[in-house]
Amino acid sequence: MRPEILFPLFAPIASLKGVGPRVAPLLERLAGPIVRDVAFLIPHSLVRRTPALLSSAMDGQVMTFEVVIDSHQPARSKAQPLRMRVSDPTGFMTLVFFGRFGDQIEQRHPVGAKRIISGKVEDDKYGRQMVHPDYMVAAEKRDEIPELEAIYPATEGLPPRRVRTFALEALERAPELPEWQDAAWLRQERFPGWREALARLHNPESEADLSPTSGHYRRLAYDELLAQQLAMAQRKAERRKEPAAKIAPSETAAKIRADLPFAFTGAQERALAEIRADLAAGERMSRLIQGDVGSGKTVVAMCAMADVAAGGAQSALMAPTEILARQHYETLSGPLTDHGVGVILLTGRDKGAGRAEKLRALASGAAKVAVGTHALFQADVAFDRLQLAVVDEQHRFGVSERQRLQTKGQAVHLLAMSATPIPRTLELTMYGDLDVSRIDEKPPGRTPVATRAAPMTRITEVESRLREAVAGGAQAFWICPLVSESELIDLKAAETRAAELKQTIGPSVGLIHGKLPAAAKDAVMAEFADGKLSVLVATTVVEVGVNVPNATIMVIEQAERFGLAQLHQLRGRVGRGRQESSCVLLYDPPLSETAQKRLDILRRTDDGFLIAETDLELRGGGDALGLKQSGFPDYVFADVLGPHRDLIAVAGDDARLIVGRDPDLKSERGKALRVLQELFDWKAGLGLRDAG
Repeated sequence: MRPEILFPLFAPIASLKGVGPRVAPLLERLAGPIVRDVAFLIPHSLVRRTPALLSSAMDGQVMTFEVVIDSHQPARSKAQPLRMRVSDPTGFMTLVFFGRFGDQIEQRHPVGAKRIISGKVEDDKYGRQMVHPDYMVAAEKRDEIPELEAIYPATEGLPPRRVRTFALEALERAPELPEWQDAAWLRQERFPGWREALARLHNPESEADLSPTSGHYRRLAYDELLAQQLAMAQRKAERRKEPAAKIAPSETAAKIRADLPFAFTGAQERALAEIRADLAAGERMSRLIQGDVGSGKTVVAMCAMADVAAGGAQSALMAPTEILARQHYETLSGPLTDHGVGVILLTGRDKGAGRAEKLRALASGAAKVAVGTHALFQADVAFDRLQLAVVDEQHRFGVSERQRLQTKGQAVHLLAMSATPIPRTLELTMYGDLDVSRIDEKPPGRTPVATRAAPMTRITEVESRLREAVAGGAQAFWICPLVSESELIDLKAAETRAAELKQTIGPSVGLIHGKLPAAAKDAVMAEFADGKLSVLVATTVVEVGVNVPNATIMVIEQAERFGLAQLHQLRGRVGRGRQESSCVLLYDPPLSETAQKRLDILRRTDDGFLIAETDLELRGGGDALGLKQSGFPDYVFADVLGPHRDLIAVAGDDARLIVGRDPDLKSERGKALRVLQELFDWKAGLGLRDAG
């Protein structure tokens, strides 16, 4: 039950004054459906409305002037605006009004009247003007114009001033709430109370008050992070209470490892030991293996599957695309089958008698490992004893999809895998309710990818060298950038590049893009993987995890348009075999300082974790790592890629301490923390925000 103290904030936005049937959908689109969402709108800037002289008017600035009305120029047609000439002793300006209220404007502001006007100055071909002043009042009513005014986000039909009115009324509805923060932490950080912090954000006295580094802003950001971290800590604690099958290390896994042509790295040994400790504990495992491209995550997962099979139970590995599922099947089926572990591949393409036979093998327990796509959790798929679910590229699946796979068995252990290195500071926010193992070493024998940067002017030279390499049997990826917001224009640019490469290299050039149906995309990738295509031109990021050992060349056009982590992932498509590989980063000069540093770090290292940390340092706020597409939480106040990074670990530590001392949140602080969780909608049972 939501605490009664929060009822005013959770009232519908239509309860705010002036929010009728026309305004409500506009405000909801801008903020959200309830009063709290409007109270959480953050002003983006501050306008100081200090009167100035017209001679000092500057294009693009919001300024305030005391003027006399000289003349009116009525609209000649409905499409034309009313114009009004105003002046002061130092110059003149034109005020422009669109709409059908010309007569009223003339009556309210007659010639000779003194007025205070405030709004954005524009330089027009006819001279200086102000379109629809924000304020236009009689000189004696100058108090009606605020000297300092916070500017809010706006939408068509809802200007910033109206949004400000609604935000301030929503703030009025915000009650004083019980303090949920630790008293010593509040003193140390000199944080104000929650409501005082929110009020300060809505009533800034200077630009510094709108800075995310200000004390009141950091207080609100920390509240939000604590609510999230507490929900994740509770999820983790709940899972650990859930009894699950105990699984012991097996001889089967030891024999499989003995057959491998390589030894495990120290990081792989550590990850496997952590997984085995979880599986032996009798509690449901929820662990993420985070490892760079080619670090050997799948082999570690295979050992865990062998342990499960040795105990007579089953595992399922789910991949986001059919081609990835097929590659995993090829990796796993040989070693497992050689040691008596039955493996099947189940995808959407399986039909009729072949599919029925696979389903029987799963239901009877004859198949101990199932590898597949979404097909694994369809209604007619039944397992005999599913004990381990392995999810590859886990951020590519919705929470409900992962849960549907886990419901195919009793208290199924979860092992997620991700090839996108995440900086340690962000692991908590994305995977706070999972235990994380890092495989941060590359297997020996992997040849580093030689990375070079070259200006786009040398593209003919690159094409010529590519032709020679292809003639010698090499395969290459050619990545085209997003050249505009239009997918059609991007597609045309890629089609043009593919046609040009066909002329230079020959007919063995394929094209893959976002508009292709999934089956067609898989077919092109399969042709490339089978060596039928020499060059693959792609408009979008090539499938993460796709393994084409013969591909040794990666060309990325206009590399400066890509994020650092994205470039690293793309480069990881080559260098997967024993042959020397290269990556060419083509760029449009001149490069910005940040773009230059980005390309430099790629040339210097292939350590994905170091690259991810560098990306965070270089780009700070914003979506530096492409995480918005990777299950990254949406925050209102917290900017965990920028000024609030330091708060994540503190919130995580505090949350774990709270759950350890007061798991049911029954203490005074615990009760206040329940209010916090309700306020931000971060609750342990909220399935949509469950990372695992």
